[in-house]
Amino acid sequence: MIILPAIDLKDGKCVRLYKGDFNKSEVVSESPLETAFKFKKEGAEFIHMVDLDGALKGKGVNYDIVSKIIKEVNVPVELGGGIRDMETIEFLINIGVSRVILGTAALNNSQLVKSAVNKYGEKIAVGIDAKNGYAAVDGWTNVSIINYIDFAVEMERIGVKTIIFTDISKDGTLQGPNLEQLEELGQSVRCNIIASGGIKSIEDLKNLKKMGLYGAITGKGIYSGNIDLKEAINLCR
Repeated sequence: MIILPAIDLKDGKCVRLYKGDFNKSEVVSESPLETAFKFKKEGAEFIHMVDLDGALKGKGVNYDIVSKIIKEVNVPVELGGGIRDMETIEFLINIGVSRVILGTAALNNSQLVKSAVNKYGEKIAVGIDAKNGYAAVDGWTNVSIINYIDFAVEMERIGVKTIIFTDISKDGTLQGPNLEQLEELGQSVRCNIIASGGIKSIEDLKNLKKMGLYGAITGKGIYSGNIDLKEAINLCR
């Protein structure tokens, strides 16, 4: 299982949200670039990035920072947040993003997912952010009537190979991941599943590894000092 340390971008800085609430954001680093270099030094094989401003506005805002990190740090990056059309997907892959994460666009426009997967294959992932079991969109500000399992099954049918699952109620809380929903997801699809939200300790990572998941994203667990990234990577490798 790979560990993906998280860099969430808002106003050019690294922040952490609490349960997806943009009004409860905490700056955890003034320099995303320095943070990315630190993650590389500690052994990160992949970095998870979200353009939070982009997620709210429906278009990329922090791409200059993303591009700089890709060029200078030289660690594979996956990116989500406000990616709504093929032109943006192509632009991001051209600047070196290793995996483009579609969220709102995947729920609203399955044809876009199909076209992107047909062209870029495993470079396309889908982020399923769930609240009470239903997929949320537009930077988590709106909740759909689509059950997260139904959404995942449809994405697998289209050809998506990687799903990033977040229980919004756990995100930024350090209360542990939603193991039950992850278990159900793992039994419903054969995609690579990356767990996100609430991961607070090495014990949580051990539990996720036992489930046979492909990866786990940790942000606040690292920034708070609860998780030693180097130790986590070595444990889960």
